[in-house]
Amino acid sequence: MTVHQPTIKSRFTAAEIARARSYAVKRPAGPVDPRLAALVNDLIDRVADKWTMLILEALTEHAPLRFSRLAEKVAGISQKMLTQTVRQMERDGLVTRTIFAEVPPRVEYELTPLGLTLGGAFCGVWVWASDNLKAVESARHRFDAKAKPR
Repeated sequence: MTVHQPTIKSRFTAAEIARARSYAVKRPAGPVDPRLAALVNDLIDRVADKWTMLILEALTEHAPLRFSRLAEKVAGISQKMLTQTVRQMERDGLVTRTIFAEVPPRVEYELTPLGLTLGGAFCGVWVWASDNLKAVESARHRFDAKAKPR
């Protein structure tokens, strides 16, 4: 049985890839506003959290999702961590949480336009990884070969 692995081009549209590449070459002009620096540091903390990125990916591909379906799409995440992460993402304006007045109650999560743009920016990591996969693997191989005891 062959497992189909999505390619960078099947995961993202050409426009998303182009937008991600444009983020990579933009630099702020002049001195950096301290508020901007603080926001970038906060976002790096958030993006460096693997759960945020996996939730972002799941919601990009499958939203809207109920809590239990979202948990299924993010393998290995605990209920507590999923709750904490989606709450923080909601606070940051990345996710909307919609509560439906039904019995039993239904709650769905999906990305906001702001969350979608973060996904577009994160696409840059995928583009970079795709462009540099062989170089990184080669560097790791050379490093590991030197690190082996003789």
